[in-house]
Amino acid sequence: MLLALLLGLAALAAGLPGHAFGNLIWLQVEPVRVLGWAIMLLSLGWIVLAQRQMGRSWRIGIDTVDQPPLVQTGVFAISRNPIFLGMRVNLLGLFLALPNALTLSAWLLGEVLMQVQVRLEEQHLEASLGEPYRAYQASVRRWL
Repeated sequence: MLLALLLGLAALAAGLPGHAFGNLIWLQVEPVRVLGWAIMLLSLGWIVLAQRQMGRSWRIGIDTVDQPPLVQTGVFAISRNPIFLGMRVNLLGLFLALPNALTLSAWLLGEVLMQVQVRLEEQHLEASLGEPYRAYQASVRRWL
């Protein structure tokens, strides 16, 4: 998904006309575009902060070999999945900044894929950490 999105953005940068991606004209107004860029920048900062606060517990995917410590402080005290939350918001910002069928598809596909990934990770954490993770689930919402 990310590769297709990057290729599409590169094609736009190389001069492919925007209408080739199915522009959504009704969203192509300056305040929406500016809002989209602001959302992307803020969410990128949120993602970087969350990854830093995760420290050595940060993983890509589900690690069935090592179980790093559960992070419950910082932004993880607000959201159990702050990195995915930031990624979801970032895709929304991209759609608002460049409203077309490609970015809409990326946003919607990203939503589905991240929802699935988060649920799989939560099942793994509950199975491997047990009660401490269930207590964390009870005290901190999945998203916000």
